[in-house]
Amino acid sequence: MKKNIHPKYIETLFHDVSNDFKFIIRSTIKTSNTIKFQGKIYPLVKIEISSESHPFYTGKHKIIDTTGRVEKFRRKYGAIGSKTTK
Repeated sequence: MKKNIHPKYIETLFHDVSNDFKFIIRSTIKTSNTIKFQGKIYPLVKIEISSESHPFYTGKHKIIDTTGRVEKFRRKYGAIGSKTTK
């Protein structure tokens, strides 16, 4: 491999904010946030959905609306045909 052309590959903590699940994986993502976890300081990346909260993996249908997309859709089209309730 050529030297000094590859991004830094370090252990990073990802935090699924929808269910407070945290996991450590090696990544090249750059972040300015850090967190102390299990006695060590890791770069922190906050995510809205992971395999611990995704309906495909959990088998549970759950709406996670952090940016108001569901409410905007309901205002525009109403609740007709919606499988979920308000």
